[in-house]
Amino acid sequence: MILEYKVYLMSVNLHNPSPSIEPIGKLDDAGVDIINVFHCQGLLLCVTKDGTRLIVWNPFTGQTRWIKPRDSYHRGDRYALGYEKKNNYPLKVLRFVDDYYRNLKRRVYKFEIFNLNSSSWKVVDFNPDWIIPYIYPGLSLKGNTYWFAENKVAPGKIGRVFLLCFNFTTESFGPRLRLPFRGHYGDTLTLSSVREEQLAVLFQECAPVYTLKVWISSKVGPSAVSWNKVFLSVDMRPLIGFQFHCFAGSFFVDEKNNAVVVIDKTRGLPFTIRNMAYVLGENGYFKSVDLGDFAPMKCWPLVCSYVPSLVKF
Repeated sequence: MILEYKVYLMSVNLHNPSPSIEPIGKLDDAGVDIINVFHCQGLLLCVTKDGTRLIVWNPFTGQTRWIKPRDSYHRGDRYALGYEKKNNYPLKVLRFVDDYYRNLKRRVYKFEIFNLNSSSWKVVDFNPDWIIPYIYPGLSLKGNTYWFAENKVAPGKIGRVFLLCFNFTTESFGPRLRLPFRGHYGDTLTLSSVREEQLAVLFQECAPVYTLKVWISSKVGPSAVSWNKVFLSVDMRPLIGFQFHCFAGSFFVDEKNNAVVVIDKTRGLPFTIRNMAYVLGENGYFKSVDLGDFAPMKCWPLVCSYVPSLVKF
């Protein structure tokens, strides 16, 4: 979990009447502040607080590797970590640049892939008819990366959200994948994984509805996805009375307890905001867990499951 620009290993116990979520250790992260983390196969792709450096890190073995850019990194860049499903599963980093170039007076989209085996960058020639909103992070599953995207629309229009998969073996995006709801920009949309085998998606509409729903896929791949019925549906109005931040709402699923844990910040004045975990379950079950300390304004809590790995890179 990312808290206050650092990565922590957390202990989670939802079996007691009072659930506990506590840090059990701050992971050694080469002494840098981290603003974002992308997890894949026990490895972490970390973006530094200033957005100008990128590091691949194995917390279990302590191995780190700084990734030098072709030119320079920017705050608006998006990243993903995955692997090719052949030739000894080489690790790759995807960099997605979506920036407005003043000299060209237009937006420029660039896709670059870094191969950790060859230590080389490759530019992917691609001009999409969709955009990946910056507020929605991606998720790695089975070596590929899934993102929320929406069609390019005229200014002032709102596009419908769908799912996309980047295949690190073919180094290409697949077709638009169906979501089990009709979502739009501004809704709270978050991806998670279940047992590193299936996707889980959290959806909460903008006001005044506030109903939160979670689905788990029954089948998932670069070209197709199918969904089970709703895993959990909760009216958040009487519980917290607000929508989880549309660029936060990181979560994980506890299938055994039929529960979902959502990580976000409280509302209020800057010096009063705290990181919180909200435990949601069946029959109106709800508990909030204070994760401690005041939350920096620009550092959003992020959580993912973690299994130690001996992978070298």
